[in-house]
Formats: sequence, C-alpha cells, structure tokens
Amino acid sequence: MAALAESLAAGVQKHLSTVTQLIVGSGTYTPVQVANQLLAFAKLRTDVDTAKAALKATLVDEQAQGPALREFFLAVLQYVRAAYGNSPDILADFGVPPKKARTPQTVEQKAAAAAKRKATRDARGTVGSRKRQTIKGNVTGVEITPVTTSSAPQPEQQTAPSAPSGQPTTGNPTK
Repeated sequence: MAALAESLAAGVQKHLSTVTQLIVGSGTYTPVQVANQLLAFAKLRTDVDTAKAALKATLVDEQAQGPALREFFLAVLQYVRAAYGNSPDILADFGVPPKKARTPQTVEQKAAAAAKRKATRDARGTVGSRKRQTIKGNVTGVEITPVTTSSAPQPEQQTAPSAPSGQPTTGNPTK
C-alpha cells in the first residue's frame, strides 16, 4: 500500500501540478498538499511494515534463545535468594523482594483444615501407617504348581474342547 501511495503522489506531482485546487473527500487541497499527505501515509505504512518485520525477527530470536536464557535467569535468581535470603537490604539492591513471612493459622483455620482432612480420609477410605499394619488379608484356595526342569522339552497335552452338557459332540444330533 505504501508503494501505491508513493505512486499516487508522483502522479499528482506530474499530472495535477497545474491544477489550483483539488476536491478530495470533504475538503479542498492544493496538489502539493495532496502529494504531501500521500507521502506521509506511505512513510507511515513503510515504518509500520519495518516495525512488524523487526518484531517478527525479535520474536524468532526470543523463541530460539528464550528458554535457555530464562533458565539462566532463574538460576541466578535462586542463587541470589539462597546467598542473601536473610538480608533484605542486599536483596533490594538486586531488585528481589524478600520472601514474606508465613502468618500462623488461626484456631478456626486449624480446626477447618483438620475437619477437611478427616472428611477426605473418610471419603477415600485411607488409613494411617499403624492402622494399615494391622490390616491383614485372607487368602483361600492357593494352588502351588511345582516347576521341574528336564533335558528334553515335554510335548504339551492337548485336550479336546468339551461340549456343553446335554449337547452331542457329533455334527448329527438325530443318531
């Protein structure tokens, strides 16, 4: 669109320079004013296209380099917090806010948390480790098959499929 605006401006300067007034839209302009407006629009579009291209290139760079640099950033942040965690004035020099102190729970909050834990354990049927040790399972009907080794493999015994009771095993039921 910028190229078209530049071409229009060149055409106005070449072919409409002898005209004193042009009525464009709802206003009257001189050919020089029209050409200047068209060139301003072309420059604006060119600047926007250039900025978009620069943005795309920067986004590609961020996508390529960003994860490694973010990991490095987080490692440095972790180091600073570990090294100077007890010195809020030094952390402030790094721009790192100190960790907030935990506020102790109120009696109501503790009671609500205990009730919620109990309700969850009851709903899931979970028990503690000592209670779990007292629970024993009952096993009945265990069949033990001895394993023997021999030098030659024994052929497997094939059994004929048994027919349901009351049904003849042959294909002709009238005999």
